[in-house]
Amino acid sequence: MLFKVCLVYDIIPYVTLKGGFLLNFKESIKLIKRGTEEIIPIEDLEKKIRSGRKLNIKLGIDPTAPDLHLGHTVVLRKLKNFQDLGHNVILIIGDFTALIGDPTGKSKTRPSLSAEEIKKNAETYKAQAFKILDEKKTVIKYNSEWLSKISLEELIKISAKFTVARILERETFSERLKANEPISLHEILYPLLQAYDSVAINADVELGGTDQTFNLLIGRDLMEKMGMEPQVCLTMPIIAGLDGKQKMSKSLGNYVGISEDPKEIFGKLMSIPDELLRQYLILLTDFTEEEISKFFEKYSNPKEIKKILAFEITKKYTSEEDALKAKENFEAAFERRDFPNDAPEYQWPYENENEIWLPKLLVDLGLLKSTSEGKRLISQGAIEINDEVITDERFIVKKGRFKLKVGRKIFARVY
Repeated sequence: MLFKVCLVYDIIPYVTLKGGFLLNFKESIKLIKRGTEEIIPIEDLEKKIRSGRKLNIKLGIDPTAPDLHLGHTVVLRKLKNFQDLGHNVILIIGDFTALIGDPTGKSKTRPSLSAEEIKKNAETYKAQAFKILDEKKTVIKYNSEWLSKISLEELIKISAKFTVARILERETFSERLKANEPISLHEILYPLLQAYDSVAINADVELGGTDQTFNLLIGRDLMEKMGMEPQVCLTMPIIAGLDGKQKMSKSLGNYVGISEDPKEIFGKLMSIPDELLRQYLILLTDFTEEEISKFFEKYSNPKEIKKILAFEITKKYTSEEDALKAKENFEAAFERRDFPNDAPEYQWPYENENEIWLPKLLVDLGLLKSTSEGKRLISQGAIEINDEVITDERFIVKKGRFKLKVGRKIFARVY
């Protein structure tokens, strides 16, 4: 660690980032603040950073789902900022708390997962998280290490530090009470158990999405009540999904998975509403705010900025080669209207039929889910055979070699 004495008689630590350059205190704080929603309290964070010691930075995750999308990466990328600044990054796998399930945003009690499901999801989560975090510098902890050992007496003592009214301040709980929806006792214990994770690892800073603010604050309160220096709570925005309205979610189908095919990642990002561009660039890429502003100054067409975003993110989670191919594929299909050379090939699926209704063929090839969807696309002029638009909903396809384009994204060669 290098030090520089300033004219204001303050000692400012310099930290070396991955690129080999140095950041002083102000630059470190600027990096940490980038894209954040709230830091509670900012004064405590500045004091901890000024101390020059390595801080324990906590992120707790419940492995209730195995796949990560770009929404999950927002907090992981902020965790990486701390890691690059030389701090101790601790990823807590909530294998014990997953047995309860975080009630955040849930209108009903969540069913428990089996130990086998939790373990499988945790391994998948780690493999994907290490696309962002440095595996060698990341400490992995399972909260069953300490929560499974808490005695009933200890749990009662922890519970006694909070009132029922305090726990019911959680918006989800209050809404469920008003709607006469049941709240199980084990759900009320969840924020206390998650808070104890911070006590167990002596967290200096805990990260989470804005939907986790309540849990993070309970962790801060518990540490203080137990005579410890309380953690700082840092929350990140919940990004909107591809529809630009609701939060990114696999169940809503508006997500971009970081393990998806490169072409799918690139294509999905090219479809985002223009108003999401700046937020996505700030929260999902390493471009500086100055660089991002220059993109908007240079390009009047948002599509050009989307290409930069799509390429950068595709490269991050796949490879530069895959990103270049995905970009070329997109431009060929949607700008030059070329038929991609690597379009998948399908064999004629019928042994005894040489002619078939087009919507049925599309369903039987697995390209569409229903014949009604096929009819709708035909009526919209969205289906082409050998570059000719099909407009007749009763169109019969004859066996042979032909190129098939369905909508904007589906290409196939049939023989």
